[in-house]
Amino acid sequence: MNLTGTLAFASFLIVGAWSSAVAQETAVEVPALTPEVQTAEWAVQWWGSRHEEKLKELAEMQKVDLLMVGDSITHGWERAGKKVWDQYYAHRNAFNIGFSGDRTEQVLWRFENGEIEGISPKAAVVMIGTNNTGHRQDDPDETAAGIKAILDKLNAKSPDTKILLLAIFPRGESPDDKLRKINDAINERIRQFADGNNIVYLDISDKFLTEDGTLPKEIMPDRLHPNPRGYAIWAEAIEPTLAKLMGDEAVAPSPSE
Repeated sequence: MNLTGTLAFASFLIVGAWSSAVAQETAVEVPALTPEVQTAEWAVQWWGSRHEEKLKELAEMQKVDLLMVGDSITHGWERAGKKVWDQYYAHRNAFNIGFSGDRTEQVLWRFENGEIEGISPKAAVVMIGTNNTGHRQDDPDETAAGIKAILDKLNAKSPDTKILLLAIFPRGESPDDKLRKINDAINERIRQFADGNNIVYLDISDKFLTEDGTLPKEIMPDRLHPNPRGYAIWAEAIEPTLAKLMGDEAVAPSPSE
């Protein structure tokens, strides 16, 4: 075999080996992309019931104009954030499908099992992924892929809905916190999902942090979940963008905010 033939054969072997490796990697299920119910021991007793309650709530709503999608931080609009929710979102026919403990795969499962069936919200606020980081320290690429799958499913079910994709909130005390760094890496990836049309990306992390990047306990006592003050900061920070996406009048913050 001459030199040209030898090089061509070597290239064939290299490409073949690479293709095989890619195929094997694709064949392995990525947890962040695989729809799954919640299996955490502390959550299984209520998670399914909450899902059924949300389906009932959805059936009783005449329409949904605003959809909130996420994990415990979004779930908290019904707890620590309730007063702020009533001020900013109750009049907007808002539907909250935040579930404590959820990762991207639980949101995908819930999307496939009725929680966004038959609705066409004006806007949806999506923030998910911090539990992919906290529970398993998933690779940022995998978590970002799970978030992309969520956006794709939402867009397929409701193509006219404007999506406000939020950067995952900061967690941990300092910028050097290991889990915060993982979330930062995810945010660098998901910001690219903004398309200038249906998907708008917004990072409000700095609203929660001091100048040196510290996350104060006065806003997030466990340095993960907002308290009432934290929810007020969240609502005020996204309101101009959200009102524009919904085509309605922005809610003015309370004097104390």
